[in-house]
Amino acid sequence: MSKTILITGGSSGIGKSIGEYLTQKGYTVFGTSRNPERVTDSKFPLVALDVRDVESIKNAVSEVIQKAGRLDVVINNAGVGITGPLEEIPTSEIKNNFETNFFGPIEVMKAVLPQMRSQKSGLIINITSIAGYMGLPYRSVYSASKGALELITEALRMEVKNFGIKITNIAPGDFATNIASGRFHAPLIKGSAYEKPYGDTLKMMDEHVDSGSNPDMMAIAVAKIIATPNPKIHYKVGAFMQKFSIVLKRILPDKVYEKMLMNHYKL
Repeated sequence: MSKTILITGGSSGIGKSIGEYLTQKGYTVFGTSRNPERVTDSKFPLVALDVRDVESIKNAVSEVIQKAGRLDVVINNAGVGITGPLEEIPTSEIKNNFETNFFGPIEVMKAVLPQMRSQKSGLIINITSIAGYMGLPYRSVYSASKGALELITEALRMEVKNFGIKITNIAPGDFATNIASGRFHAPLIKGSAYEKPYGDTLKMMDEHVDSGSNPDMMAIAVAKIIATPNPKIHYKVGAFMQKFSIVLKRILPDKVYEKMLMNHYKL
């Protein structure tokens, strides 16, 4: 029997690549979008879901279960980027980022766990970020929201293991997607103390995304996890140096690692 898979944020970028690849592999795939009627090129069905709206999440999960009869895999992919000096990011934007990147996935997991518990099986894959393993300059809020999701996953894995439910994180590095165009950029303020360093860093971040890896790498990695009987707690996908940066953080003294990051960002 084909597994039923739900992917949040399945209308573009990494979510779309994952959905198309898993559909080709014969899985029954449902994606989500805040406005599915605007998406005309999806190769798998999309249901309406806004991860900031609990009722929207419950309705989408119910719709998928009603149509497919079960729910085997949930991929928490919906997320937004955010950049800026912490001092200059509006608090409303910080809260919106956590609503999307952290509280949203939590509410999705709360909504699907009863179904998976009744099935005595299920897999939840949380898409985090390599940025979630370290505090990056001018990406403080993004690093924090993704890092928080990594830790929630570690804890929840232990809480639901006895129910036959498996949960894992997969942290991508920079991928060539449209995330840069969709993220919130704190505006460059003329005369600000951060004007030049933030402006230079912002340009570097956009270049990294533009030259990033093919999102199909993530799709292949997700498919392998789904086929793995006992997934690991953490997976990292991306360029070698991005993954190696996590190893360096673990082995280097804090100040040495901080200096390395500051040199990289020319701060």
